[in-house]
Parts: sequence; structure tokens; C-alpha cells
Amino acid sequence: MIEGPPPHHHYIIYKPYGYLSQFASNANKQQSKKFLGSLYAFPEGVMAIGRLDEKSEGLLLLTTDGKMSNFINSQKVAKEYYAQVNGNITQEAIEQLKAGVEIGFEGKKYTTKPCAVFKLGEVPNLPTRSKKIRDDRHGPTSWISVTLNEGKFRQVRKMTSAVGHPTLRLVRVRVGNIHLNTMQVGEVIAMANICVRDCSENPF
Repeated sequence: MIEGPPPHHHYIIYKPYGYLSQFASNANKQQSKKFLGSLYAFPEGVMAIGRLDEKSEGLLLLTTDGKMSNFINSQKVAKEYYAQVNGNITQEAIEQLKAGVEIGFEGKKYTTKPCAVFKLGEVPNLPTRSKKIRDDRHGPTSWISVTLNEGKFRQVRKMTSAVGHPTLRLVRVRVGNIHLNTMQVGEVIAMANICVRDCSENPF
């Protein structure tokens, strides 16, 4: 009897602020950085599907399946972020973000693709961040939702800065149809599969 390949492993996690979206190697174990491996006993070969920068938080998918990782990283799967930005953001700024703004990427100028952006009517119910964010005594802040089908390095942060509203806190809340929901910071959920679309249509 010929045995098939071993089953893949899949996880969804709430990446905390201050963690790198990677696993420590022998070369960087001595650095004073926090890595995903300290959150859970992940099996060998697991990888983050896309990344959140060190200061960003929220939904991160992990898998041992490279094909799945490539699909979810593609522009076929939308990623939604909640961004707390400096100042009382205007509708004009939101329209600029929706239409596309010029940012720097790999030393060149890049115009972001049109995307969905709107101002949240109230502060989202998210866990408190480990590092305190300045309060409104130092000036107003706004919360916006940004949904992208592309993912340039630090793109949301660069976009909000381009319209004069730097990001103070950034949380990814959705990848495809997988939502952060009520997950807590550092929580890890093992999944039998990861379906970011209708699983009857596509296994991913």
C-alpha cells in the first residue's frame, strides 16, 4: 500500500504587537526579538501566509502548504485592516485613499490600486494593545477600515501618511472570509483546513 503525503497543518493566530511574523533561525535566536514560535508548539515546516510588520497586530494565517500560501498571498484574496490614524480624517482623504495614492516602494514611486476605505462609526472592540497609544488629550484620532487586494510592505501605513494621517495602530481583522472575531492577543487556533472563500468552490 502506497501512503500519501502527510497531512498539512493550518493555524489562525492573533499576532501580538511587537512580534515578527516569522520563526527564529539559529542565526537570529540571540536577537532581542519576539518570534511566532514562542506562541505555540508549531510543527516543522509551518510558515506565515504573508506578514504583518512588527508594530502591527491581528489576524495571521499559518500553514505547511506552500500552494495554499501562494493562493492566499495572491490578489484574489482581500485583506481588511482597521487603522487608528492621527487626526480627524476627512472624507476627502478617504476618497484619495480609495482612488489610490503615491507611496514609496523598493526605492521607487508606486501608486496604490483602488481599494475599499471607510471611516468607522465607533471605536472597534479590540483587545488593548501591549504598548500604550497616546490618548485624545494629545489630539483627536480616527478609525478607518481599509480593504486591499495587494500587499506592499507597510502599505496601509504609507497610504495614510500620504494623505496626512499617520497610522497609530494597525490591526488586520479579515483575510478572505476568515475574521478575527473575538480572538485574543496571542491566541492560536489549529484548523483542519483554511477556507478564505466558499470551500465548495475552492479548497482555499
